[in-house]
Amino acid sequence: MQQFSQVCERAAATSKKLEKTAIVADYLKFRSLDEAAISAVFLSGRPFPVWEETTLQVGGSLLWRIVEELSGKNDHQLTTAYRRHGDLGAVAGEVLPMRNPQGLNVLEVERRFRDIAVAKGSAAKAARVGELLSQVTPLEAKYVIKIMTGDLRIGLKESLVEEAVAKAYERKLADVQRANMLLGDIGETLRHAAQGKLGEAKMRLFHPLGFMLASPAESAEEALGYFENALVEDKYDGIRAQAHIANGEARLYSRTRDEITESFPELPDALAALPQDVILDGEIVAWSHAAGANEIGRALPFSALQQRLGRKKVSDELMRQVPIAYLVFDILYAGGELLLERPLSERTAILKHLLAANRTPARSRTRAPQSQFAFDDAIVQVPAPIIRSPLFQASSPQELDELFTAAQARGNEGLMIKDPASSYTPGRRGKSWLKLKKELATLDVVVTAVEYGHGKRIGVLSDYTFAVWDGDQLVNIGKAYSGLTDTEIAEMTKWFLEHTVEDQGMRLRVEPKIVLEVAFNNMMRSDRHNSGFALRFPRIVRLRPDKLPEEADRIERVHEIYETQKHEASN
Repeated sequence: MQQFSQVCERAAATSKKLEKTAIVADYLKFRSLDEAAISAVFLSGRPFPVWEETTLQVGGSLLWRIVEELSGKNDHQLTTAYRRHGDLGAVAGEVLPMRNPQGLNVLEVERRFRDIAVAKGSAAKAARVGELLSQVTPLEAKYVIKIMTGDLRIGLKESLVEEAVAKAYERKLADVQRANMLLGDIGETLRHAAQGKLGEAKMRLFHPLGFMLASPAESAEEALGYFENALVEDKYDGIRAQAHIANGEARLYSRTRDEITESFPELPDALAALPQDVILDGEIVAWSHAAGANEIGRALPFSALQQRLGRKKVSDELMRQVPIAYLVFDILYAGGELLLERPLSERTAILKHLLAANRTPARSRTRAPQSQFAFDDAIVQVPAPIIRSPLFQASSPQELDELFTAAQARGNEGLMIKDPASSYTPGRRGKSWLKLKKELATLDVVVTAVEYGHGKRIGVLSDYTFAVWDGDQLVNIGKAYSGLTDTEIAEMTKWFLEHTVEDQGMRLRVEPKIVLEVAFNNMMRSDRHNSGFALRFPRIVRLRPDKLPEEADRIERVHEIYETQKHEASN
């Protein structure tokens, strides 16, 4: 682990991507295969491979207490060190004494991580974490904690680890990337690369792939400037979900690659009835069923769906109160074949055939009711609650504007506009998929600090300071205290108290992991925040548990909104 930590130090010391890659490649090349595989996972900033469901369940406040105890420093001294470093791992590296000059190797640290993961209760976890940190050197402790919190902060993302693996074993980067996508395990990918078996990597079902992302379009004219004869769907206000179905089992995953099956118990049986093993991409929405045989259903606002999220058990009563539907719009895997490189037009045809094969005639149904979904004179009818998201075509801005007006009349956010020739690119945001919304400006932001409220909110953390990305750094841009329900505030208060990294009395600095969508009236230049901007009348639109912190908006988006606002004001 000492050599691993030294490599991290060297990688952090250079801003040059090629140098970082070379440093990591040289390290991996001269490790044993087992050590190199585990190191690759650690270098990706996580204790376990992506596909595993194993988690440490150790929060920042627990780590802070353990470092305080092992170091003999008081809270003020630790806070001072934290203000200097801005990172608990770096603080540990500075304040922990040298207890074991020999430290531990990477294999032993990984074994200890697994022991921590299976420990029950905070006391048992604290004891095992304390034992681990007392047996490593201060430099090793620095990176053990960084891995535990999922933030190495050395400018090394998994994509660079893929490049280092390709360089270390003289393999094609594209082959390494594909194998890692299929396996969801950079360590196992490294083993395949070392053994010359990258081509043997097989798709691991029940390991979520990255989601293809859409870029915003400001107008119908702009959207159709990228491609012709666009495929168009409504943009729904729900939860993006990837469904994996195999051997009569079905699981659902959010954009953060967390399993969310238990929040939607109506869906697994319906999905498992599909005639073959598949991976689907779609949106889970709260759904208003048709009141009569000749009426249609529709998607409900996200606020209705929020009642279903984060629950370990969904009652029959809640399922009746908030019914849901899974609106499917893409298929990524079917019949033993990965379909990502097929054009969208082909994937659409495969999806249509799959759902048609599973369609149950209304007169013969004996169990689940049918859901109807009608757009003008187009009706799609499949076994509830799996619905093919209705698809249209547009070749002119006028047609697109008409579809947009119709989508908003149905209560949906806007449109998704897609290139029929586009392949599916996991985790990437390009111009093949576009989203068209006309609404007040919003930003996806990361909460960096919270404050106790006043009046009826005394005792709860209700005032949130939030930030956007500027390069690899989060820069604050605003503060909001309205928009969440009392229940949401209570739940988030508990989370923030468990994930506090610095207690400043009435204000807490917290782990930057919670994403919010915030709306605002306008934006101005300001030195109040380190972003250089401030938002006027910001308010929280909703929590975004479906988004990773890395997916929050960047300072470039802030500049775009500011310049657009200036332009509109001058006209």
